Parts: sequence; C-alpha cells; structure tokens
Amino acid sequence: MHQGSCLCGAVVLRLRSEPKAVTNCHCRMCQKQHGAAFATYASVPRADLEYLSGQELLTSYRSSGSVIRKFCSVCGSNIEWSGSADFPDWVSIAVALIDTRFQPKSIQNIHLDSKACWLQNG
Repeated sequence: MHQGSCLCGAVVLRLRSEPKAVTNCHCRMCQKQHGAAFATYASVPRADLEYLSGQELLTSYRSSGSVIRKFCSVCGSNIEWSGSADFPDWVSIAVALIDTRFQPKSIQNIHLDSKACWLQNG
C-alpha cells in the first residue's frame, strides 16, 4: 500500500496496510534520536512491514526497557521502533520515510511535557 526509503536509498520498505496511530512524539528520546523538536511515527502490524532491500544494513539500539529503535547504518535515517508492552505485534515507522502519498486523518501530539521550549507550533 505504501513504500518508503531511507536518505541514502539503501533501505526500502513496504507497508501492506494503512498506517494508524500517527503521532508527533515530543519525548526526549525522540528529540535526541531525530535531532528535532519531535518525531512523527505511524504504526502497522509487524506482519505488514516488508523490507524490500537493505534490511541487513539496519542497526538496532535498545533505548529503554523493551523498546528497540532501528536506523540505517549507512546514512543514519531513523526507520522504526518497536517493543511496546501494550502493542507487542506492532511496529512504528518514521512517517518522513514514506515516499508514496500518505495523508493521515489526524495526528496526535504526545509527551508534551518535554516539548521543546523553542518550538512555536506543533
């Protein structure tokens, strides 16, 4: 249904279902991982994420408890995070990777307690 890729194009993925639960996450871990005020993620069932190329280039980092974040070892693009105790069979994909037209119906802002003080909107 949707296809995406990392900055260098080595990692290419396909989402076989419409991504859900689109969020702008303002937590400190997402800020630091993305080098930005927030990270935008959407979730799909793990079985609906297919890597078409570059899966061997993914590097994993356990950022907390059971959460594992994956990124491209060539260009550093953030690809996915998973390990939520509430949704163990789901994976969250960085929305900016999606190359096909994706227009979510809504985007929720979460972890606003650590929202960047310099961010005016979002």
